[in-house]
Amino acid sequence: MPEATLHDGSTIEIEIHGAGPTLLLPVNPQPVIGPQAEQMRKYGADPALGQSLIKGLSDAFRVVAFDYEGQCLRTPKPDTLTPANTASDLLAVADAAGADRFAYYGYSWLAMIGLQLAIRTDRLWALIMGGFPPLNGPYEEMLRVTTATYEMASGARAMPSADESEWSGVSLSRDQTRQFVTLYQALQGFDDRAAQARLTCPRLCFVGSKDKIQYTKSWGNVTVSLAGPIVQGQAQLSDLGWDVQVLDGLDHIQAMQAKQVVPILRSWLMFQLRS
Repeated sequence: MPEATLHDGSTIEIEIHGAGPTLLLPVNPQPVIGPQAEQMRKYGADPALGQSLIKGLSDAFRVVAFDYEGQCLRTPKPDTLTPANTASDLLAVADAAGADRFAYYGYSWLAMIGLQLAIRTDRLWALIMGGFPPLNGPYEEMLRVTTATYEMASGARAMPSADESEWSGVSLSRDQTRQFVTLYQALQGFDDRAAQARLTCPRLCFVGSKDKIQYTKSWGNVTVSLAGPIVQGQAQLSDLGWDVQVLDGLDHIQAMQAKQVVPILRSWLMFQLRS
């Protein structure tokens, strides 16, 4: 099984499935099992999401699957998880997989780092961002949320009450949460509008129309709307070269499921290859 060496010297395992144009997929290729799987199902998540995506795409594409989020949690990068380093990590995975050209699909923060990758390389033949807006992204709000979570993990802020359990990050360690503070701190000066001019590959963004998270008082009552910038900015995004899909009635968890994502990716990527 191929391995890539990341910016901090740690390694990540890569699984390659299928043949054809390469698609980088930062997902866990192995189903989650046990109590964690039951907890995921409770919140409507699919413990075998990565496996489902691979199965749905590997007959048409050479899928390079790697659990980047899981690797970051197993081997935290509290001071070095910057936009530039995440892009370097994704390129290291592509190199280890022998992919000079590749498409990239990420969801949520993994979509956001896909944008950071796309403005730093000309190796992408396509970019798909799910569940995170490529324009007017909630970088300030996410810094507030991740900072609050880090303060809880560090003991500097009171833990939330039982009825405020929607943010699973409260169970993470100090270093695990600190790395995401580092990431969003580095993004405070990021001008995603100016960045559009640096994008050269075909690109698609999609989001559930109800993708909006209202955090409770433990997180400062922050509202993170991931749908708003895409729904309200569809025309502008189209003018900037983005294809846009809004999944009516779906929230953040629902819109990331394989039954939604696989048809979108298959049809759009195949169209790009034919164009």
